[in-house]
Amino acid sequence: MAARLKPLAQQVIVITGASSGHGLATARKAATAGARVMLAARDETALSAACGQIESAGGSAAYTVCDVGSESDVERLAAATIERWGGFDTWVNNAGVGVYAEALDISTEEHRQVFETNYWGVVHGSLAAVRHLTERPEGGALINVGSINGDMGGPLLSAYNASKHAVKGFTDSLRIELITANSPVSVTLVKPSAIGTPFPQHGRNLTGYEARLPRPIYAPELVADAILDAAQTSHRTITVGGAGKLQVIGATLLPMLFDQIASRMGPTLVDRDKPSARVEGNLFAPQGHDGAVEGQQHGRRVSSYTSARLNPIASLAMFAAAAAIGVAMTAARGPEIRRDRIKRAT
Repeated sequence: MAARLKPLAQQVIVITGASSGHGLATARKAATAGARVMLAARDETALSAACGQIESAGGSAAYTVCDVGSESDVERLAAATIERWGGFDTWVNNAGVGVYAEALDISTEEHRQVFETNYWGVVHGSLAAVRHLTERPEGGALINVGSINGDMGGPLLSAYNASKHAVKGFTDSLRIELITANSPVSVTLVKPSAIGTPFPQHGRNLTGYEARLPRPIYAPELVADAILDAAQTSHRTITVGGAGKLQVIGATLLPMLFDQIASRMGPTLVDRDKPSARVEGNLFAPQGHDGAVEGQQHGRRVSSYTSARLNPIASLAMFAAAAAIGVAMTAARGPEIRRDRIKRAT
């Protein structure tokens, strides 16, 4: 049974990790489009400010302080949304943390905490969402935010990369089970490339140098656009950023060559000209300065690849129009070209 996804203006949307980055961007865009949004994160100050901004702009928003690594917190988030608005139509698992360090330098406790948020947060949220959505005749959408790092490896973010591999495996398996059960739930995995969020500033950093994102970098709003498109139209996966898609293709088709290239990528993730003391980051608790969509590095506002992925018909039409213009220009120049050839021949 296919999910009957509604326009945003008719939806209630739950978003975890909504206090910064593309989670906050998604909440703002959804509210602007008329959706009622429930924001969830650990930083109550940032959540309260975000809701205030949305409501002052005419939107409808509420928040629940929630650590997605806690199953009871996530169940409380679902219950609060149902109590506030009678249910929800889309659930977005977006919360994420990371540790910049070589694998040998990460403690087991730190590694486990990355999984508590990035993997178990997705599991807790997905199960809470599916239990509710399968009871609704029209169903709804479950959207898990993974990463291109769920399809390939890389240096200095081993725990993060491993958690995103796990998110992909769980999401794909859950989708298959829901198809088997004929459940009216659309399950989408959104896979961002490097996105200009505050992730480097929020992550734990044990490298001794300032953390950063590898270029090219894309704007958080592009991820928000992909999420909100998946809330209205069923997609299996959406990769945000053509550069990331090319990396994944390279890692899949030429894995040994990719390993060699990736082994030299460490300097793109830290700035060796900027030594830094150990940064605790938001791994175990919020830092108290969330509330920003963008980080120190700003990203591209356009991704032709992602636009084509979300709007294949429009992209096809543009390609056809461009081809038609090219044919027309060639046809118009035909007589001139023939005259030039005659002149050269004589």
